[in-house]
Amino acid sequence: MNILLAMIPAFFWGTTYAVTQYTLPNWPPLLLGALRALPAGLLLLMVKPTLPKKGEWQVLFSLGLINIATFFGLIFVMALTLPSAISGVGMVSVPVVAMVFHWLVGKKRPNVFQAFSGITLVILAWLLFDPNSISLNPIGLGAMLAAIMCIVVGSTITKSLGNKMDWWGVLTWQLVIGGVILSLASLFHFFIDSTPYIDVYNNFNGNNFAGLLWVVGFNTALSYGMYVWLLQKMSVVDFTFGSIANPIAGIVSGLLLIGDSFTTYQYALMFGMIVMSLLPQIIIAIRQVKSPTAIKVG
Repeated sequence: MNILLAMIPAFFWGTTYAVTQYTLPNWPPLLLGALRALPAGLLLLMVKPTLPKKGEWQVLFSLGLINIATFFGLIFVMALTLPSAISGVGMVSVPVVAMVFHWLVGKKRPNVFQAFSGITLVILAWLLFDPNSISLNPIGLGAMLAAIMCIVVGSTITKSLGNKMDWWGVLTWQLVIGGVILSLASLFHFFIDSTPYIDVYNNFNGNNFAGLLWVVGFNTALSYGMYVWLLQKMSVVDFTFGSIANPIAGIVSGLLLIGDSFTTYQYALMFGMIVMSLLPQIIIAIRQVKSPTAIKVG
């Protein structure tokens, strides 16, 4: 059940790329990140006011910097430079990076099914992102790799908190802190190059407003609330396999909103990556059904 719940925020996150291109084109990524994070954080703070304890500010600042400020900025760079489907499918590589990270840092070796799916994912991604078959912006690809690392590191920090801190406070204050960091960065960028910000102000319309409501409400307030809550109930690697819904949302929303189109071969590679990202979790679920007692004891 937790895996199914993990698919809900992943689905909304997968729509970020197409929604951004459709409703908020040419907006500065730093501004988009600030508008996504700070209003959502302040909204959650109004719903349930919290104040971190003295010893909690350092870890909250780290989460705000990694999970929100850096990650949101990178996500909007991807959204403005890569096709929606490619962004969504590329993010299913998160389990591979998570497994390698926890193997090297936490000495947690992946099981045979995770290793197999990880290797296959790398091969399929190599074929999909082959420059000879598809032209992709190198800045967007670099942002994707960096965003994946943010997910793994940020999720690990969040998971390590366990029950030490209230999950609502963690969610709220990382959004507020990250939003403040992005706002300051956006203000600095405005003084360097004010043209894109002036264009946003002069051309703001209802389509932009609808996009902001979607990004702030569903993609951030709701999705990050579920994200922090679920990480207290499941492992980071298991949670990342719930990201299956991310590429599906990216492909569907990209097709419907901005007319993304790929060859049958490219769609087959995307489908293969999605299946491989889900395979280990399917096998674990089958084992739990066959021998629930053994799973509980272990």
